Amino acid sequence: MGHLSIRGTMKYILALDQGTTSSRALIIDKEGNVVTKSQKEIKHHFVESGMVEHDAEEIWSSQFGVANEVFAKSSCDASDIAAIGITNQRETTILWDRKTSKPIFRAIVWQDRRTTPYCEQLKKEGKEEIFRKKTGLLLDPYFSGTKVRWLLENVEGAREKAEKGGLAFGTVDSWLIWKLTKGKVHVTDVTNASRTLMFNIHTGKWDEELLKILGVPSSLLPDVRSCSEVYGETAQGVFPSSIPIAGIAGDQHASLFGQGAFEKGGVKCTYGTGCFMLMNTKEKPVISKNNLLTTIAWKIGDETNYALEGSVFVAGAIVKWLRDKLNLFKQSIEIEHLASNVPDSGGVYFVPALSGLGAPYWDPYTRATIFGISGGTTKEHICRAALEGIAFEATDVLKAMASDAELPIKELRVDGGVVVSDLLMQFQTDLLRSDVLRPQMKELTALGAAFLAGLAVRFWKSKEEIASSWHLDRKFTPVMEEKKANEMYARWKHAVACARKWEVQ
Repeated sequence: MGHLSIRGTMKYILALDQGTTSSRALIIDKEGNVVTKSQKEIKHHFVESGMVEHDAEEIWSSQFGVANEVFAKSSCDASDIAAIGITNQRETTILWDRKTSKPIFRAIVWQDRRTTPYCEQLKKEGKEEIFRKKTGLLLDPYFSGTKVRWLLENVEGAREKAEKGGLAFGTVDSWLIWKLTKGKVHVTDVTNASRTLMFNIHTGKWDEELLKILGVPSSLLPDVRSCSEVYGETAQGVFPSSIPIAGIAGDQHASLFGQGAFEKGGVKCTYGTGCFMLMNTKEKPVISKNNLLTTIAWKIGDETNYALEGSVFVAGAIVKWLRDKLNLFKQSIEIEHLASNVPDSGGVYFVPALSGLGAPYWDPYTRATIFGISGGTTKEHICRAALEGIAFEATDVLKAMASDAELPIKELRVDGGVVVSDLLMQFQTDLLRSDVLRPQMKELTALGAAFLAGLAVRFWKSKEEIASSWHLDRKFTPVMEEKKANEMYARWKHAVACARKWEVQ
């Protein structure tokens, strides 16, 4: 299905934002403002070290629940919605029965490391370059392909049923659309497909050679579409009236779009559960020399934009860990107050590698480590070092990105829950020596999905119209002496090197 003209007096877009820690729904108006929103946390199942799962039925029920809540909280109903845009945690992997729509196992979350041995085996067999060349990705447990193989190998009867065409694979976007359409539509978009290790980002198709290596039957796979088109409509009974589903993008791609980073060299960083940086390289896929990923930024019509990406696995998750596991504070926002009570971290460096290290290290074995603790160290120092650790990790990636693209980072546009921390944003600009721009609108991921859906149904006419809705909240500029910032960064690199030596590999 293609584009659709906007019907009647529809005034809003419904954005569904299914993230790692919660499901959210937002109603967004023509000016790009959030009319109302609703959110529900979802449970993480930490099966054992390095294994992270979600209940796929809970993902759906929580997302469906918050969608209905925003209608209840606002004066609009389903008939006022021009289209639905979906954005989602990427790489999280679900297999379900096509007849019953029941998942055959819990969703394996992107943070999960259980397929590390298989990735290492493929590397030893010399397969990494094939994957790198075709997908732009590294062989790492982060991505969906090895998770699909694990499910087929470890869930009783799964492979046999898959070979007969009885199972469907999807990342979270596919799963939600399947449920919203009651099994009529099995699709994904190019951004989510590009994160699976099974999709050729140059041909724009599932790759038979990669599927054969992974042992994944093509019958499992969804159709791959652009990020902005009408894929189908919600089934009867889901909402009081049917709504076109017209936009899909993985969360980081949606954020880049929502930030209006449409030009070559435009960079954003989302500080959420993890920390994710994307740089738009336009029509040219740049192959990284620094262990970054080459990915599809978005596809609209026949035009595909590419991006360089670096991922830090743990950002806001370290704040949640300090809150829930160490009980250093009751609400996440309190970390800012505690960290601001000390002038610096007192020599403490916190490497927040709860799930290994992402770009540019790609080390699944390293675990979180705190260095420099003395008799004078307080919880305030620990809190400050944790926030600084997030900025250090982001700096590692951004420096690598600028080098790969051979483009200076003139400014960094930021979003995500953790950007409310002025301390973190100021420390980030001091390390990076570039301006950090925090927009008034914090919901850039949901907004990006809404924009993509709105373009498909002519709710918005152009990217230029969309860009005009971006407004600055605060611009952070460097104040720390460059010499001191460089010394602190060198000390951080030493802390990372020490952390990586701890685990026997």
